[in-house]
Amino acid sequence: MFLYVLVGVLGGIAGGMGLGGGTILIPLLSIFLGVVQKQAQFFNVFSFVIMAIFVIFIHIKNKLISVFPAVVFAIFGCIFAILSAILVKDVSNSSLKVWFGIFLIVLAVVQLFVLLVKKNQKN
Repeated sequence: MFLYVLVGVLGGIAGGMGLGGGTILIPLLSIFLGVVQKQAQFFNVFSFVIMAIFVIFIHIKNKLISVFPAVVFAIFGCIFAILSAILVKDVSNSSLKVWFGIFLIVLAVVQLFVLLVKKNQKN
């Protein structure tokens, strides 16, 4: 039980900061708690929806959200989330784990590249 609480805390902190809690939550659930990939992704989406409701109100209150772009992102995000949810049912857990790992590696490389470019622009 303690590990589930700890994973929830770490995912919540990352999600609250807008970092995408799933990049932390899904690997922690699948690697350390043995949750299969599809269930880990479901837990991530479920917790994200609950957290997002509260975080959106806080960010709107603090004037950190421009409503129009947020609504546009939300509409297209919902459309493609529904399509992805329909398609993922036919993908095996092992394939999903591999593709998620590839996504995280590509994300890390892109972030590193952006960081190096910004550092070089300052010099």
